[in-house]
Amino acid sequence: MVKSMLEANSLPNPVTVPLSNRSYEIRFYQNITDIANDVKAHAAEDVVVISNSVVWDLYGKSLETSLESAGLTIATWLMGDGEKFKSVETASLAWDFLVERKFSRKTCIVAFGGGVVGDLAGFVAATYLRGVPFIQIPTTVVAMVDSSVGGKTGVDHPLGKNLIGAFYQPKLVAMSMSLLATLDKHNLQGGFAEVIKYGIIYDADFFSWLEKNLERAMALEPDAIAHVVRRSCEIKADVVGQDEQESGLRAILNYGHTFGHAIEALGEYKETQFHGQAVAIGMVCAADMAVVLGLMPDADRDRIEALVARAGLPRHLEADMNVEAVYDRMFSDKKVSAGKVHFVLPTRIGHVELKGDVTKESVLEVLRGRRLK
Repeated sequence: MVKSMLEANSLPNPVTVPLSNRSYEIRFYQNITDIANDVKAHAAEDVVVISNSVVWDLYGKSLETSLESAGLTIATWLMGDGEKFKSVETASLAWDFLVERKFSRKTCIVAFGGGVVGDLAGFVAATYLRGVPFIQIPTTVVAMVDSSVGGKTGVDHPLGKNLIGAFYQPKLVAMSMSLLATLDKHNLQGGFAEVIKYGIIYDADFFSWLEKNLERAMALEPDAIAHVVRRSCEIKADVVGQDEQESGLRAILNYGHTFGHAIEALGEYKETQFHGQAVAIGMVCAADMAVVLGLMPDADRDRIEALVARAGLPRHLEADMNVEAVYDRMFSDKKVSAGKVHFVLPTRIGHVELKGDVTKESVLEVLRGRRLK
């Protein structure tokens, strides 16, 4: 387990996701028990907490007790732990639970877990009775800095990741970094792939800060991890506020994901290679692609690879992964348009562009160069 020092005396100020009448706040709390009153403000009747047994065994009783103390009626539904449970089959089981117990449109669904729980619970909330309120309480780095913010909900399909889903915004994202104290090393490292992404796509100063402070942040030193989470949320909120449904700017958030989703799917969502690890490989591949196409200098690519390596993240495909299969799998991605795969490629640290004119030969060259010998 990661040792933490989360006794910070001050908390980051709330971050607003500006979406007109769908705007909401990302709020920060010292402890999970501090969240209850804000949950109650958005829950007119019952609360259904969707979580998994790993998270629930660690923190469920504390959350349940605090919510009940605030006068809320709580029901709990636990799903399996892992990407393979982010499926239509799991969503159907959750719908069964809600229907059988006759929960109404005033029921508030609370997603209490990492990215898989949040995506699944949000999709269930978006579709049950054509939409009920929901709140995100993320428990992992990747959920805090990325998946809990922005309203992307959904499930995976055998032919591709996140192909079934909806844009559906939460009423509140409630973060307590004390929940990271029990996060295992693999999940911690995977979450930092998304953190590094924000520096590459949007904020060169943040990337430079990470170069100086990465180890402190990954050790969960209070000021460092608070800055990482808040700055990541600020960047995502800014992008989502300008482009909620990915018609333009929001596509930059997919940096590393075109390669990464294909790698993750071909790896069959193995527990040894989580989403963040696949995205890390994808980010380095995209940086390689930018160099091959003459868009970015070698020095910036080297900085990206060095920071990814310092985070303990992989930078290479497994030796037995078929690069042609990776390329083919990219065409199942949501980012395919008019028969072309669109890549988010950096031109310098802090700025990326969307490219749809990348040849198959260039893609395969990059993949072969990143495959372990």
